[in-house]
Amino acid sequence: MRFLHTSDWHLGRRFHTEDLIPAQRAFLDHLVEAARTENVDAVLVAGDIYDRAIPSLDAVRLFSRALHELAGLGVPVVMISGNHDSAHRLGVGSGLLARAGVHVRCDPAACDTPVLLEDADGPVAVYGVPYLEPSMVRDALEAEAASHRAVLTAALDRIRADLTDNQPPGTRSVVLAHAFVTSGSGQPEEREEREESVSERDIAVGGVAHVGADVFDGIDYVALGHLHGPQRVTDRIHYSGSPLAYSFSEARHTKSITLVDLTPGTAPALTHKPCPVPRRLERVTGFLDDLLTGDAYEPLTDAWLEVTLTDTALPFEAMARLRRRFPHTASLRHTPARIPAQAAGTPTYSERIRGRSDLDITGDFIHSMRGTDPTADEHALLQRAVEASRLNEQHRETV
Repeated sequence: MRFLHTSDWHLGRRFHTEDLIPAQRAFLDHLVEAARTENVDAVLVAGDIYDRAIPSLDAVRLFSRALHELAGLGVPVVMISGNHDSAHRLGVGSGLLARAGVHVRCDPAACDTPVLLEDADGPVAVYGVPYLEPSMVRDALEAEAASHRAVLTAALDRIRADLTDNQPPGTRSVVLAHAFVTSGSGQPEEREEREESVSERDIAVGGVAHVGADVFDGIDYVALGHLHGPQRVTDRIHYSGSPLAYSFSEARHTKSITLVDLTPGTAPALTHKPCPVPRRLERVTGFLDDLLTGDAYEPLTDAWLEVTLTDTALPFEAMARLRRRFPHTASLRHTPARIPAQAAGTPTYSERIRGRSDLDITGDFIHSMRGTDPTADEHALLQRAVEASRLNEQHRETV
């Protein structure tokens, strides 16, 4: 049986100031075409359908359009809610959608109710485990503790029980989940580095964020969502990654959807099918004048740019000047080049401010931030602010 595994659409998300709806529409067209041409038996969407709990109207329209097109192909779709989604909103109408072959799994208590498929090799049970917030689902799942590992363990125990008690012998199993999964047991000393990005919302609330792959023992394929880079946890557990780059930390990702061929008795065979790239991401560092005049930077004029300026002081209208040469500059950072302080003999903060006035300290702060002292006009403004602060403090003490 062949599955198409995708996740983390984040419909409605913007890239800095750029509207990504056209790029997301192009991806969904690509997804539908792949489902049509790659002989896919089902589409698996492992959470974070939307970027916000209350999505924009454009995002909802895009989602509706994609569901209609997938349903029109007659290809079953199984999707779960992620930590960015509102499970209740995403799950509205799920019973009706199921009649069209679109199975939206948002209720943790129903995680052991599979979507049943079948091919020439026999039956396949597909289970959807939505994102589980430990403190909110512990009671419903009768978990031992309010931790990510405990609630996922409880959910998978239910699934394994359903496979044993209710499904024919030899039934292959697929689980969708939205979580941070490592290849070990999930204990801190066994956690390996996974490729994270800054656009993934932290899910550590309610306990340690990551869980071990052993939670999914006995499952033939686990389709994961949450991490935005496609990556392998074990030969049976994989992240598809997001279809688009949502931060500059994902600049080097190769975005794709994953075709999964599930054959009895062997590990799943995976094929990564690249997604359309709306515009490449690049990061560049240097002095503003060099960036504006250097021939080496000419190939960057059509890229989304994150620029880090190393000028001693932040140049006037730096973003506007950058965008005249690089129209798609999306992010500007300022990290002045400095001579490293000597490791030995560097005074502490308390030693540096001892005996200095409030005005001197504020002037030092300006110098440390931009590399130059306050101008005469700025010095006068700082002096007035310091004096006003002192008068306010005296007034509070006398009231």
